[in-house]
Amino acid sequence: MAKINLNSNNNNQFEALLPSGFCLKSSFSLFESAISNLKRRKKRMILNRESARRSRKRKQKHLDDLKSQLNQLRNENNQIISSVSITTQHYISVEAENSVLRAQVAELSHRLQSLNEMIAFMYQPVDTGCRFEDEQYGSGGGTEFVDEFMNNSLSYLYANQPIMASADMIQY
Repeated sequence: MAKINLNSNNNNQFEALLPSGFCLKSSFSLFESAISNLKRRKKRMILNRESARRSRKRKQKHLDDLKSQLNQLRNENNQIISSVSITTQHYISVEAENSVLRAQVAELSHRLQSLNEMIAFMYQPVDTGCRFEDEQYGSGGGTEFVDEFMNNSLSYLYANQPIMASADMIQY
């Protein structure tokens, strides 16, 4: 390759080597401009890479936050499901107990009604159609014999009947 000397004495020789119409100063400024453009492009490329890295980092952080939120919501959901299950079991238990208590109330009401009917029957005057009881038992109207009979026979009748109740009934 030929060595070029840029001394002022050799300017004419150097210019002779260059193609016609070629301006050294304009070529040098084009060269500087090209280098400047390359530097800017390289700087822009580096900035773009850093921006893309920050964007990926933000995206990963957002994804991690969403995963954390998902796990938290799943835990809350499991707690709610567990709570609903426990509440449902308690509700079923209370409903079963209420059903038993309703049956016991119905049975006890029926027994009370029967006992009230028997008491009402016991205090009704007995009319046999003849006045034999007045002569035999005195002037009490004959109810003493009926009362004694009813008390003895009814107490025997209901003494063998079980009263359905339990200790659980008196919890409240």
